Amino acid sequence: MIAIFVIALVAQSGGGAAPLVQAGSWNVTSKVIDLTIPGLPGFLARMARGKSKAERKQIAAGQGIKDLLAPDPKAKCRIESQSIADGRYDQVLACPQKDGEPMRITRSGSYNATGFTGQAIVNGTTSKGALRIILDQRASRSGT
Repeated sequence: MIAIFVIALVAQSGGGAAPLVQAGSWNVTSKVIDLTIPGLPGFLARMARGKSKAERKQIAAGQGIKDLLAPDPKAKCRIESQSIADGRYDQVLACPQKDGEPMRITRSGSYNATGFTGQAIVNGTTSKGALRIILDQRASRSGT
């Protein structure tokens, strides 16, 4: 279940006035920096640190950074707040879980016409306690 949220984070974020980006294929990559998940064996946590997952996004002419930051519809995340202006973005998402309260994802970073770079912090609860995952995220153009 946690892996689904980590994968979904690769494509998370949302709207606002921001520069247009070049149309074509983009990679949005999330790298696990740290994670605390109750009940997860230490060796699995150590294996996950440093791992990256890339999601491909297709951006059409006329779309911008807000489209690169848009949440993956499959994750069913709701944007609670968002600011995209002056080369910076901040966003808070609520993503449903099968059981319990939604995961809360706080994202922040910088952007320009060539993509974005920033950090996502996932906070939530499991049946065994609180979880926290920290991801570095980057979007870059990968082709036409």
